[in-house]
Amino acid sequence: MESPHPIRQHPEAAIRRIAPRRTAPRRTAPWRIAPWRVVPALLAGLLGLWGLTRGGSMWRDESVTWQVAHRPLGGLGELLAQVDAVHGLYYLLLHGVFAVWDGGPLALRLPSVAATALAAAGVAATARRLAGERAALLAGTVYAVLPPVQMYAQEGRSYALVAAAVVWATYLMLRERWAAYAVVLLTGCWLHEFAVLALAAHAVFARRSRGWRFAAGTVVVLLLPLALVSARQAQEQLGWLGRPSWQDWTAYGVLAGAVLLLARGAAERDERDLVRVAVPLALLPPGLLLAVSLVHPWYVDRYVLYALAGFALAAGARLAAARGRWPWLLVAALLVPCALWSAWLRTPDSRKDDVLAVAAAVRERARPGDAVVFLPSRRREWLLSSPEVYAGLRDVALDRSPAASRSLQGTELPSAEIREALIDSPRVIALLDPADQPLDPYPREAVKRQTLDAWFDRCSVTAVRGARVVVYARPGGCP
Repeated sequence: MESPHPIRQHPEAAIRRIAPRRTAPRRTAPWRIAPWRVVPALLAGLLGLWGLTRGGSMWRDESVTWQVAHRPLGGLGELLAQVDAVHGLYYLLLHGVFAVWDGGPLALRLPSVAATALAAAGVAATARRLAGERAALLAGTVYAVLPPVQMYAQEGRSYALVAAAVVWATYLMLRERWAAYAVVLLTGCWLHEFAVLALAAHAVFARRSRGWRFAAGTVVVLLLPLALVSARQAQEQLGWLGRPSWQDWTAYGVLAGAVLLLARGAAERDERDLVRVAVPLALLPPGLLLAVSLVHPWYVDRYVLYALAGFALAAGARLAAARGRWPWLLVAALLVPCALWSAWLRTPDSRKDDVLAVAAAVRERARPGDAVVFLPSRRREWLLSSPEVYAGLRDVALDRSPAASRSLQGTELPSAEIREALIDSPRVIALLDPADQPLDPYPREAVKRQTLDAWFDRCSVTAVRGARVVVYARPGGCP
């Protein structure tokens, strides 16, 4: 007699019963490649290559990647023992890229372009198993054109690689390839440990599977060493973050509303597996991180970029089942602002600052032997990725360089010594945050400001993206 509850008796049956849907066997030419296999990845790759140099700009997070990945392996290990362990595997990967080809911003960003193309292919493959080839083509395309996806496809940071790992882990979950699932997801977690939140999303679908539970436990255990090290570094790493803003909650609410609306249509079509994969992937990782951030402020949307794969899955399936022209008219209307946003992402103004523009402004204004001072000290990053400019200046506040101090921006002298070094300098190039930014209250920073105001005239102020380059001279020294 057939059991009325086969899934309860066989926990892995819910996964095993997944098969490509809405596809009838048909004879095809042996050379034919289904569009869903190539179009999303190709589109994502082309969008990633479009304007990849961003007008010759680089922002400070990318500058950190550039200067850290250029350190010798021994120095890189010493740094990660002190700070930024969460990005250690990514820095190691970029170290290898630069060893093969030191191609500046292009080499810095190409791994993210490739990872985004891989992620788009993974979204399509996942949608193919859940809702058929038409949904696969549309879901992969939706993922490729999403502006946040395009943004991090062109960024020299780990987030696009993490997204690719989580997406393909989701696909491997559907295929019950548990060893490969554990390896791929663990790689994503070692690229950025908040990828572990994908386990909560996967649990909704696969928690009854013994194979998944073993794979998930393996990921957690093997992630623990990184988690323990990065927990010691959390205050320095994430101390700049505040609790989630109303904009963060609003963005999450919009995402949740859109995903649930799209999923309702899938549920009506009896695509329950799609709902159980897409909705948790879209909503649980950012939702959990927002909730945790009420106590420990850790939320940044790019940390859970991979959640957009869940939205793309739901949107692709809904579009594949759409009847009539209204859904497509809505898509066409959304393409206009999306295209404008995409074009803006290729400009220097799309990031918080532009370290290469800062370096160019310093190069134009500095004289050999000028002093340079950074307010605050962490803005030393603006020149570390332009060593030819930095080497021609005297960093009068610096005590130990970033490499010598095993830190990202180096360590500075005591306040009294900084004051004396500034007073002994005829001209000072000061690199400051924009005028509307709050001032750091730390004693060293206050001494820098007070000494410049009391002993120097301000000769010129040059505003560049996210920064000010100010030239100071002793009284009578301005041209």
